[in-house]
Amino acid sequence: MLVSSILKVFYWFGAHFSTSLLVQALLMITVHLLLLHVALTHRPPPSHLPFQPSERKLNRPYDFWQWRNPRPYWTFISYFSGGLLVAHVLLSGVLGGGAVFVAYTDLLGLVALTIEATLPLPQLLANFQRKGCRGFRPSVIVNWVIGDTFKMWFFFASSSGEVPWAFKACGVFQACCDLGLAAQYLMWGDGPVGVDGAGREKEVRSPVPEGNGFLSEKLGEGHVGAGIEMSDGQAWERPRGI
Repeated sequence: MLVSSILKVFYWFGAHFSTSLLVQALLMITVHLLLLHVALTHRPPPSHLPFQPSERKLNRPYDFWQWRNPRPYWTFISYFSGGLLVAHVLLSGVLGGGAVFVAYTDLLGLVALTIEATLPLPQLLANFQRKGCRGFRPSVIVNWVIGDTFKMWFFFASSSGEVPWAFKACGVFQACCDLGLAAQYLMWGDGPVGVDGAGREKEVRSPVPEGNGFLSEKLGEGHVGAGIEMSDGQAWERPRGI
């Protein structure tokens, strides 16, 4: 969302869309910068992360956005914004602007809105793979759907030229994704029965293996079954000798 909002600001210089959408992008940048600062300040050290795997299954190039040092995050945002500013100055002033500058800003807008519209896709895929929405609060889905409703009304009720087609197309796609999340929650809820309300997998005990002296002991010519007493806090015990 931070990258998307920064791109939207530079998109405005070419498209001159509604000022309300520009103000929204600026507010989103401010909020996400504050959230990033809080997340980096209060992030626990790697040794305190529970269930942290020793090796990552998929390493991003240069550990992008997985850095342990806070400085690379701010360095990336600064270089990214500075690069966009330099490109904006070159295309609008030095090269005379015109059709090239408009096409460039349209490309920025398309990239920005595509990023924003596809944000729900990883959540949709994760819910589909585990056939459940465990950890995803219904209030979040409801707020997203309500927000999409107002967004669609604003996009299509605004006068011509205030909202470019890219906003409308990506907004419709994002609304469909949010409705898909709502449908997943209605179909699957928190997930399979094998997961309790706290999100922990229920304990499944294996049956007692037969033979090897676990169920019976041979005494003379007969078999005498040896009882096994179990409680919830005990493990399987070998039978006591008779």
